[in-house]
Amino acid sequence: MDAVTYPDTEVISFINEHMIPLRVQHDTEPTATDFNVKRTPTVVTLDPEGNEHHRTVGFLGPEDLIASLLLGIAKVYFDKDQFGDALLSLNKILSEHANSDSAPEAIFIKGVSEFKSFNNPNKLRDAYERLKSQYPDNEWTKHAYPYSLI
Repeated sequence: MDAVTYPDTEVISFINEHMIPLRVQHDTEPTATDFNVKRTPTVVTLDPEGNEHHRTVGFLGPEDLIASLLLGIAKVYFDKDQFGDALLSLNKILSEHANSDSAPEAIFIKGVSEFKSFNNPNKLRDAYERLKSQYPDNEWTKHAYPYSLI
């Protein structure tokens, strides 16, 4: 990632605007143990209190890293029941990074966020239908299957 992803101007801009980056070597103690870092690269998204909300392990290209970081931000908001803010990040993933590996999870969480925001169970079914159509074999489609019964 040092050669391809981190030097990318869009990645630099995104991280500078939205994150407080901290780079830790995999064997730096106690941080590596505290965050259960076993392989590199490991990217962990924390909230201001230091609670983990999202993690990726392994190489990510620039677009996938930005989408993953957006997903991490969305999950921070989601976990704090700030669904409107979560939806802003999720919609950005789906509009600007629709081909990323983060898109299926973003669709799933968007459906749940919309359900929780508007108390409309149809949002859950809509998320499943979109996942079934665009990502039929994805794990998030399988997680959303019960929503097909709504």
